[in-house]
Amino acid sequence: MTWSMSSCVITLFVLFLWRVEDIAEACSCSPAHPQQAFCNADVVIRAKVVGKKVVEAGNDVYGNTIKRIKYDIKQIKMFKGPDRDIDAIFTAPSSAVCGVTLETNGNKEYLFTGKLETDGTMHVTLCDFIESWEAMSPTQKKSLTQRYESGCKCKIIRCTSIPCTISAPEECLWTDWVMEKSHSGPQAQHFACINRSDGSCAWYRGIAPPKKEFLDIEDP
Repeated sequence: MTWSMSSCVITLFVLFLWRVEDIAEACSCSPAHPQQAFCNADVVIRAKVVGKKVVEAGNDVYGNTIKRIKYDIKQIKMFKGPDRDIDAIFTAPSSAVCGVTLETNGNKEYLFTGKLETDGTMHVTLCDFIESWEAMSPTQKKSLTQRYESGCKCKIIRCTSIPCTISAPEECLWTDWVMEKSHSGPQAQHFACINRSDGSCAWYRGIAPPKKEFLDIEDP
């Protein structure tokens, strides 16, 4: 093999390794119903973003500086979280590692779900439920105050292809993807999976509180 050919092979190999690293670092997560996002989150808040800057967050195992994006926020309401206001949220610097890009002019209101780090800071990723407040349905907004929380013992099963079924009475089948080809379909927009009086779970639609005789509720 000639020197030039060897050099070409080495270059291609290096490029291949870089590409494998990029793929390994790509952000990937399974879509979640808004109720699941609420139940799995440490913090759920409504807020405006008023500032942004890059900050250092220690070093990785190789000694390289870890950078994060810090978004300064103005909290409007907390639906779940610590007994204090959150004034900033942190995210990764790029979408390749699940970083979130937000509008910072202070005009747009968001609903944020995220995790609390050990130092008390709030961290968000593309895998969290982050939505424009204006784009949320009335049912979603109302469910943040009680409905979603009342169903946190239930389990929402995402249907990706037909046939799909539930395997336990405390499960609700989420069919938006197979029916609407969207994870923001009717069940995400208008339904919550909540406990019945017998311990089972079922979809409930609407803003009004469920009646005691919720046992005869119709599935979507």
